[in-house]
Amino acid sequence: MSVSDPETNSTPTATPTPKSLRRAARRGPATLRDIATVVGISPSAVSMALADHPRIGRETKEAVRAAARELGYVANSAGRALRAGRSTSIAVVVPNTAQHVFGHPYFMHLLVGVTGAANAHDTAVLISTNPVTDHDPVAYDRILRSQAAAGAIIASAAINDPNVNRMVEGGLPVVLIGRYPHLPEAVSVGMDDIAGAAAVTRHLINEHGLRRIGHISGPLEHQTALDRYEGFRAALAESPQPCTHTLAVGDFSEEAGRAGAAQLLDGMAGLEAIFAANDEMAYGALLELRARGLRVPEDVALVGYDDFGVSRLTTPAITTVRVPAEQLGRQAAERLFGLIDGAGEPVTHENVPIELVVRESCGYHPGA
Repeated sequence: MSVSDPETNSTPTATPTPKSLRRAARRGPATLRDIATVVGISPSAVSMALADHPRIGRETKEAVRAAARELGYVANSAGRALRAGRSTSIAVVVPNTAQHVFGHPYFMHLLVGVTGAANAHDTAVLISTNPVTDHDPVAYDRILRSQAAAGAIIASAAINDPNVNRMVEGGLPVVLIGRYPHLPEAVSVGMDDIAGAAAVTRHLINEHGLRRIGHISGPLEHQTALDRYEGFRAALAESPQPCTHTLAVGDFSEEAGRAGAAQLLDGMAGLEAIFAANDEMAYGALLELRARGLRVPEDVALVGYDDFGVSRLTTPAITTVRVPAEQLGRQAAERLFGLIDGAGEPVTHENVPIELVVRESCGYHPGA
């Protein structure tokens, strides 16, 4: 009696056909996805079968092992070492420069969460960054070549970065941080940025009656920036009163916030509010507003996103959406250890909770 894939409930092919094996082998080094295609199950089920997980039936395991032998699949040796209890590492891959990673509070909070989970598992953390930002494969290849990491967490990758697909389809256990709609079979941990951006925008509209609102987005090749812009527009569209908006595209830096605010102010007469897609840009926007002699919130209301510190230190303090980045990192690491152990659940996306934090920059008066 054959045992079905726990994700799809489909019965796998007991014996891979020569035709399917030849088709899969033509694409170069074999991956989990190649085996999954041949056997007729998901890549995560293949990983669990190769780890001899008890949830996978005997016939499925035999079919997976047969396909792996025929395709010449080579499992990750670091992952086997960690499962065997020998000292090794997990990796955090950030396809950006080290200056960007170590200079941004989001990554610092994220790494605190990852290292906390790694310490609990007595495992070291490797951090791999790029010398440049344009889809350079160095950060990824460094981890794949060395085989020093039993698995990898990928953070802040662009949606059109082909290296993410390569990592997910390879033999290394991988957890993505963020939302990747084009990779539904990847294990990922993120947050509902559409809902968060909609909540802070609704606050401007419903609580303060603001209708002419500008948005400073992050780079639109990143899903985070797209989702926050989508949530912003959704809240405008559902307003019972007509709303007008304008857009400036930034890169999540303070400088981009200042430049974006200048673009919004010059491009929309009577601008009433600015929603910056993170607090660093919100602070830059605050500096530009002050330089023009405009008061916040009396002349222009201002809101941000993240709540990593700067939003609490400004005058006025900035209304924002709190992102629990430390929890995000910890949860991603725990999911990765589950995959390495072969105990991870089949592919899922998990969201950590976010929270609207109302402060004075939108017009709120404490105690009123």
